[in-house]
Order: sequence, then structure tokens, then C-alpha cells
Amino acid sequence: MKILLIGGTGTISMAVTRLLAERGTDDVYLLNRGSRSSELPSGINIINADINNEDDVKSKISGMYFDAVCEFIGFVPSQIERDIRLFAGRTGQYIYISSASAYHKPVADYRITEGTALANPYWQYSRDKIACEELLMSYYRKEGFPVTIVRPSHTYDERSIPLGVHGSKGSWQVAKRMLENKPVIIHGDGTSLWTMTFNTDFARGYVGLIGNPHAIGEAFQIMSDETLTWDQIYETIAKVLGVKLNCVHVASEFLRDVSDYDFEGSLLGDKACSVVFDTTKIRRIVPDFCTRVRFEEGVRITISNILDHPEYQIEDPEFDLWCDRVVAALDRARKAF
Repeated sequence: MKILLIGGTGTISMAVTRLLAERGTDDVYLLNRGSRSSELPSGINIINADINNEDDVKSKISGMYFDAVCEFIGFVPSQIERDIRLFAGRTGQYIYISSASAYHKPVADYRITEGTALANPYWQYSRDKIACEELLMSYYRKEGFPVTIVRPSHTYDERSIPLGVHGSKGSWQVAKRMLENKPVIIHGDGTSLWTMTFNTDFARGYVGLIGNPHAIGEAFQIMSDETLTWDQIYETIAKVLGVKLNCVHVASEFLRDVSDYDFEGSLLGDKACSVVFDTTKIRRIVPDFCTRVRFEEGVRITISNILDHPEYQIEDPEFDLWCDRVVAALDRARKAF
């Protein structure tokens, strides 16, 4: 198959790119501005362009037809309208990455399927994803645009430790606090349920949808079947780091109210909710799909890689100070009673 990946070098898409290259049966093209090109496997064709420069892209794909176009960096409806103009009639399938955060919040049922309603009053990111889905399905119903929608949840790779509460510079500062035996903030009481998915596991489900006629006009959620509490997630990370976890549980609403970080969306609109994802549909359509990397194994891969690569150890003094202030404020409140 001739496959075009828009992006192709991010957390999710790099795993897809590598798996397609490993499979070796496809003609794979990446349309991007050259990010992480040195990490790409051999045999990948590069179309060097900014997808937002529609005229340039149109010129560079002139006369080309793709069996599948995979969009990893479409966030708002105007970008979807652009893609439809570019690829209608040029592809047999358009696969759009949406988000599991689009599911109804607050949750009516902790069990989440592709049929769960989409509505998120807490997070603009999720509302934009919902609008993109609705636009694509409208074009599918009215004009036959061959869309497949994919909703990943919390997917991570070897470059960043997956966490619930961290600053704008990523998660390393939280790991650093663990290593220094400083209190680490866990939102809520630590008992809500969550799912972490290593990107190579996600890629197996995603690649199984490419060129699959049963995927057209459908939505799929792809994630691990392993469900953990947030306490278990943080305890596992501490275990891999070789330290004892020193945690402080803080209400998500309080974290939202005392910070400039977007905890309204990322916590109340997503991670604060206790959810279990049903992966029956993707396993039915892609029989070979299964997740192989348990969270502890994935975290070991990630932490080992980060410790070997100082460039991923990005410190965040502002977030570190904010954590200290939150912990101190709670301690003062506790002592006042």
C-alpha cells in the first residue's frame, strides 16, 4: 500500500512509522517539516512541507494517490477542512487521530466504549476534537469521504514518563522530586482508575486499521487492557527509580484553583475521571491486536532511556516551587485544625 503520514515523528506516529517500516510491505511517505528525521528508519519517503501551507502541499502531492492518509496533527475543524480539500479523491482511507478525552465528562459510567457519548465541558482541546469528528462523519455520510476515527488515551514513549500532574516542561521534574525524596502531588485520593499505553502497543492496533475496509466510517479506541490506580502508577515509577514514594494527595479542583496550569482540562476533563476502556471493537476488527508492554516494563524502558539521555532531563524550577507551595499550604491548613 501507498501510505502518507502527516507528521509521523511524534509519540504515537513515530511508533506507527517504525512498525510500517519493519513490516516492509508498504510505500511509506511522511509529510512534515523534518522533525526527528535522524531517528527515522530507512526506506521512508519524505515530503518536506508544512501541512498548513496548503498550496505548497497541493503542489508536492500533485498526481499522487494514497491508499491511506494518516492525520496525526489535526486539532481544529479548519485543519480538517483543509485535509478534505487536499485529499478528497486522492485517498482510499483517511485515518484521523481524535482523543479518548472527548468522551462524556463527567462520566455516566466508568466503562467506556466507542458508543459512549462525546461531550467535554472542561477542555477546549476535547471539544475541538469532537467538532473534527462530527465534521468528518458529516463528509462521510454526505459525500463518502472514507474516514476512520481513532481515539487513543494516555499513550507514552521512551522520551517522557507518563504522569497526571506535571508542569509545562514535562514530567522529568516529578521524577527528580522522587529521587530527592520530596513530596510528589497525586491528584484526587489516588484510587481512581486509569490506563497507560506504550506507543508500540498502540501502533499494532493502528496499523491493523490501515487499508481495512471494515474500518471505514467507524471509530475505534486503542489502548492497553491494563487498568491501574494513580497510586499504583506513581508507586511503579518510584519502584523503577529505586526510591520510596513520598506522595501528597490533593483534590483536582484545588489544583485547578491554585495554578495557571490547565488542570481544568487535563484533570477535571480527563485524568481525574475513573475509567476502564473496552477494547473489544479493535480486537474484533484487528484480530492480531494485543498489548504486550505492561506499565512497569514500559516505565523501565522510558526511565532507562531518559537516564541515558540528559537532553530529556528537562528541569522545571517554576513547577518545583509551585509543588512546594501547594504542599506547604496543605500542611498549614492541616495544622490549623
